[in-house]
Amino acid sequence: MAISELAHPTSNQPLGRETLVEFPDNRLLIDLCGPYDQNLAQIEQALSLQIVRRGNVLSLMGEDEAQEKAERVLNALYVRLEAGKGVEPGDIDAEIRMGGAEVNTGTRDGDQLEMFKAGGVEIKTRKKTIEPRTEAQKAYVQSLFQNELGFGIGPAGTGKTYLAVAVGVNMFLNGDVDKIILSRPAVEAGERLGFLPGDMKDKVDPFMQPLYDALGDFLPGKQLAKLIEDKKIEIAPLAFMRGRTLANAFVVLDEAQNATAMQMKMFLTRLGEGSRMVITGDRTQIDLPRGVPSGLRDAERLLKNIDSIAFNYFTSKDVVRHPLVAKIINAYEKDDPH
Repeated sequence: MAISELAHPTSNQPLGRETLVEFPDNRLLIDLCGPYDQNLAQIEQALSLQIVRRGNVLSLMGEDEAQEKAERVLNALYVRLEAGKGVEPGDIDAEIRMGGAEVNTGTRDGDQLEMFKAGGVEIKTRKKTIEPRTEAQKAYVQSLFQNELGFGIGPAGTGKTYLAVAVGVNMFLNGDVDKIILSRPAVEAGERLGFLPGDMKDKVDPFMQPLYDALGDFLPGKQLAKLIEDKKIEIAPLAFMRGRTLANAFVVLDEAQNATAMQMKMFLTRLGEGSRMVITGDRTQIDLPRGVPSGLRDAERLLKNIDSIAFNYFTSKDVVRHPLVAKIINAYEKDDPH
C-alpha cells in the first residue's frame, strides 16, 4: 500500500547543521526508537552522528552526509513499521548497508518480478520472510529468480547458501518447482567416512547439517520431516548426483569450491527441464588435495560469458554474521599472497 503524503514522515534541514525529521504517529515512533532508544543508538554508532528525540521529532546532528543517510534509514524503518513489520537490529543494519531504500509492501506473494521492478526484494517462506541485507545480496536474490543457473561466490557469512535455500523454499511453496535438492561435496570426510559409526546416512549427515539448519529456519519441523520422507526435499552428497536428471527441481550445490572439475561438470549437466540450479562457494576455502583443481574456479572460467548464467560476487562488506567475522576475513585476505 502506498504511503499517503500526510502519513509519510516529513523533514526540514536548516543551514546543513541539523536535520529535523517529524513522524506523525507517536506509537510507531516509540517502536522506531526501540527499548531505551537502542535502535537510535545503533544508528548513531554506525553513522557517527547524534540523534535526539523531541516529542514526535528526531533531531539529527553530525556531518551532512551522515545526516542525510540517517534520515533515509529512519524513513525506511518507519515505512516498515507502517506496513506492520518489526524492526530488529538486523533490519537496521540492512537499511544502513542498503542506504535506506524504501521497502515495497504492495506485492502479491510469488509476484517477484513486479516486486523487483518496484525496488523491493522479499523471500516468503512458511516461518519467516527473508529480506536481503546488502546490495550484493539483493542482486543475488534477483538473479536466482530470473536465471536458470546462478553462482554465488564469496566468503563465509555472506548469506550465499541461506538465501539460495530460501529462494528454493519460496519457489517450491509457490508451485514453481516440484522438489528441492541440496548437495555438498563430502570432501572433508575423505577416507574417514568408513570409521564413522552408523549407515551411510549417519556418516554423511554431519556434513549436510548446515543445509538442514537453513531449511529448519524456513519450514516447520513436522512439515520438513514429511517433505524429506516423501522425497520432496533431498539432501545428499555430491557423489550421489551421478547418473540423475534433475527435472522440475530447485537444486543447490553448496561448498562448490571442494568439487573437482569432473564433479562440477557432472553436476551441471544434471540440469533438467523446469529446474533451477544454484552453485555457491568460497574460493579461499578449498580443501581439495594439493594439485587437484577446484571445479568452482573451472566453471567460473568456462561459463562466465554464457547468457542466462548469472555470477554474483560477495566481499567481506557483505558479511551479515558477527562484525568480527568481516574483520577476520579482511585480515586473511590481506595476508593471502595470491
